[in-house]
Amino acid sequence: MEVLKADMEKKNPEVSDILLHMGEHNLPGNAVSPPIFQTSIFCFGSFDEFQQAIADEAHSYIYSRGNNPTVNLCEMKLAALEHAERAKLVSSGVAAISCALLSQLQTGDHCVVVQDSYSWTRYMMLTYLKRFGIDVTFVEGTVIEDFEKAIRPNTKVIYLESPATFTFKLQPLREVAELAKAHHIKTIIDNTWATPIFQNPIDMGIDIVVHSASKYFGGNSDLVGGVIMGSDEDITHIFNTEFMPLGPVPDPMQAWLILRNLRNLEVRMPVHYRNAMGLAEFLESRPEVESVLYPLLPSFPQYELAKKQLRGGSGLFSFRLKTRKLEDVKKFTDSVRYFKRAVSWGGYESLLDPNATAFRPGTEIPDDRISLIRVHAGIENLDLLKDDLASAFDAMKS
Repeated sequence: MEVLKADMEKKNPEVSDILLHMGEHNLPGNAVSPPIFQTSIFCFGSFDEFQQAIADEAHSYIYSRGNNPTVNLCEMKLAALEHAERAKLVSSGVAAISCALLSQLQTGDHCVVVQDSYSWTRYMMLTYLKRFGIDVTFVEGTVIEDFEKAIRPNTKVIYLESPATFTFKLQPLREVAELAKAHHIKTIIDNTWATPIFQNPIDMGIDIVVHSASKYFGGNSDLVGGVIMGSDEDITHIFNTEFMPLGPVPDPMQAWLILRNLRNLEVRMPVHYRNAMGLAEFLESRPEVESVLYPLLPSFPQYELAKKQLRGGSGLFSFRLKTRKLEDVKKFTDSVRYFKRAVSWGGYESLLDPNATAFRPGTEIPDDRISLIRVHAGIENLDLLKDDLASAFDAMKS
């Protein structure tokens, strides 16, 4: 791990240096592509070496449940991208969220979380944490006063997701970080939407960053993974208290796929951004659309904050049809040809995800959710995507 450590000590490496070169200068056999270390255990030359490794398992190769060279190379690149001291790759985005939260909370503690967070984050807050006597307060989080009012003497974590799921509301990250530090509260953020290409929360004072690596880090809808990033102290703590006992182990092949797909992250993200902006502007011009929710659109209520915190945007946004009839939503969704109807996002492909599908058949759907449709703009030709949506609008009215 010494080679990786030396690369991490470089000051402010360029993104392309991180993605294409960092940690790869002395690969075994002079390989160009990093090898997959598909091994479960590592051996030692002496008793003393063995004993020293066991004493510092968080930074040693002993058993691939803890560390593995392929996994660690991936972690090093991800940490550098997010301007973190260290990263821990895990088996899914939910595992990253869970480990980060559980490492900072115990019975009797209180957590503040943004209202429009990812559905499984909400489940964790509403159901799982309750089992251990941890209280949770949900806030809209668009202004600092929301957090100030929610803080209690036993608040230990503020959990952020900026932009937030489906509504894409932002939180004022610098203000939240300053408030949290004044009260000795840890801040955790899901930065999957923006990626480190467009936003670095640690630079704004946030303590721990989590990602679903299944999204843009993977980029091809062919892997599931998650990552936690922060200070060496915080990640070592998470390694010892949550990761090793719970075992959300990333496979070396999974790590290698992320490494491979990271090569073009800096190239892919501007294409997603361009297509998302093009589709968002197109949808705003359509009479069938009530509103478009994309932080980098001038019409977005928090546009000025978005410009301060984000260097660009990803391919994910939402819009509302100018209808409250579920049949209209179904007809529109069923009429697209090139957009796939699917959950998740972050791959090369464009997707539609109507929020109404989250509600069981026959149940009442809230008025603000019935015509809300999430779009992922992939990397296809923009005109092809616009024509597909235009045809779906025509079909909806027929």
